[in-house]
Amino acid sequence: MTTRFEVWAPLAERVDVVLRGARRHSMEAAGSGWWRAEVSEAAHGTDYGFSLDGAEEVLPDPRSPWQPNGVHALSRVYDHERFAWTDQHWHGRPLPGSVLYELHVGTFTPEGTFDAAVERLDHLAALGVDAVELLPVAAFPGSRGWGYDGVHLWAPYEPYGGPDGLKRFVDAAHARGLAVVLDVVYNHLGPDGNRLGSYGPYFTSAYATPWGDTVNFDQEGSDEVRAFVVDNALMWLRDYHVDGLRLDAVHAITDHGAVHILEELARAVAGLSAHLGRELFLIAESDLNDPRLVTSREAGGYGLDAQWSDDFHHALHAALTGERQGYYCDFGSLETLKKALTNVFVHDGTMSKYRGRHHGRPVDVRRTPAHRFLGFLQNHDQVGNRASGDRIGAVLKASGIAPSMLRVGAALLLLAPFTPMLFMGEEWGASTPWCYFTDHQDPDLARAVSEGRRREFARNGWTDAVPDPQAVETFRRSVLDWTEPDLPHHRDLLEWHRSLIALRRSRPELNDPSLTATAVEVGESPARWLTMRRGAVCVAANLGEAAVTLPVRAPGASPSRLILTSNTAIGIKEVIFGDSSSISIELPGCSVAILA
Repeated sequence: MTTRFEVWAPLAERVDVVLRGARRHSMEAAGSGWWRAEVSEAAHGTDYGFSLDGAEEVLPDPRSPWQPNGVHALSRVYDHERFAWTDQHWHGRPLPGSVLYELHVGTFTPEGTFDAAVERLDHLAALGVDAVELLPVAAFPGSRGWGYDGVHLWAPYEPYGGPDGLKRFVDAAHARGLAVVLDVVYNHLGPDGNRLGSYGPYFTSAYATPWGDTVNFDQEGSDEVRAFVVDNALMWLRDYHVDGLRLDAVHAITDHGAVHILEELARAVAGLSAHLGRELFLIAESDLNDPRLVTSREAGGYGLDAQWSDDFHHALHAALTGERQGYYCDFGSLETLKKALTNVFVHDGTMSKYRGRHHGRPVDVRRTPAHRFLGFLQNHDQVGNRASGDRIGAVLKASGIAPSMLRVGAALLLLAPFTPMLFMGEEWGASTPWCYFTDHQDPDLARAVSEGRRREFARNGWTDAVPDPQAVETFRRSVLDWTEPDLPHHRDLLEWHRSLIALRRSRPELNDPSLTATAVEVGESPARWLTMRRGAVCVAANLGEAAVTLPVRAPGASPSRLILTSNTAIGIKEVIFGDSSSISIELPGCSVAILA
């Protein structure tokens, strides 16, 4: 078998491909900084690297498909055609109407592998979710980590199972009707094992990110860097059959070109989707509160399919828990939750006390579909970036708030107009924390990360002791406990989530893309309550400790019936007005009811 090696090294005067760390083959210049060589003795499983300008040091391939021995070692040839896919009839799932489930492969199961995660896919299918979103799996240093410090963007992390392991996971998910979304990081690379700068101008000092050098999207030599990112995105979708990508922190991508890299990505993915005849989508994480990301390219936007809505999370979390530290200082009132439910962004050009400036721009609720915004009550950031990695159940307990408030939050999340996303274990109220953990081999880097985390937590008002990210125990505490779903309290909460997801799927109005079709009313004093009407469905929630009676049907309106309640004490009271009647619902503290 002959293998073709290619590498972009525009500043090099000579490039050799080195097989198994010893045998060198000179490469030919192919124009535009590219070097190529055909090597007959290389095949699937052959280790190789590149030598620049005759150097003894052999570097891994910038587009390495396989790093079986870690990020510093040689790359390995991988033949994508060898894998026997069974998903030939899979055509994807559309993002509208879907429920997503975010998981971290390393802590989703005790084994921390793709294959072990496959064993839990039936649980997700029974839960009713439509898509599994994986935290980054591109190769990163060490034996554990979140994955956001990846340095080999084309190679699935070997401890999880490498290229074949990821393919087995995707194939198994598709067999159960589950789409797979992959978190990818294009705003920076990790510092340990990152050798892209040795090959060419992949980075620029013109801008800065909180995590290191900025990826060069608009400076000299950026054409090939942009192609590197676009090709990488298409590779995951094409070669691994992934259905969508979540683009990490796009607000940290700086691109002043006429065509932004996000627009270029969206256009390329749309082309691949048409070619494959399969639903593909892009979801952005952004701190900008800018609807341009999900505005169509024809209307001057970037044309992404969805973006995360942090404002909805902050408003819901603050309303449920009472927390006001850090960025929660801008939230907490039920009016902010009402605005998040009906206008998406709370900060849509308004003053942000946390930022000390005005922030965001309005969403055109008449033209922008609700499913273009992802809503969540928990995710890896909002849990893992707390000092102790405490989930919302632990926050409620520490605040003396009834655990039944978890049901209220789940109902408002899963019946809201947005595309909902759950974080692994949320469905049963997992008691395990999810902490920030690392395995940096460089002691200076490990110390810098630990100190940086403490400074960040201090700014957000968390003074708890910060678990050492480098400690193995910090990682082990974050692994899900799969005995919990069988325990009474956790089993009941799991069934509540299943019922809410089934209800969302059964009622057309709960998937209505029109943001203007959602009507919200709130009360702050003396009782704290919220009603959310979506067509014939009404969600009535009591976010206070004292019982409250709420009108849910006016005289002369159609009859109402309870279809889901979080508390058996919830009841309907009918008052007769001559030939008609009105309906009120009596809600105990920290409870919710759904009527239709």
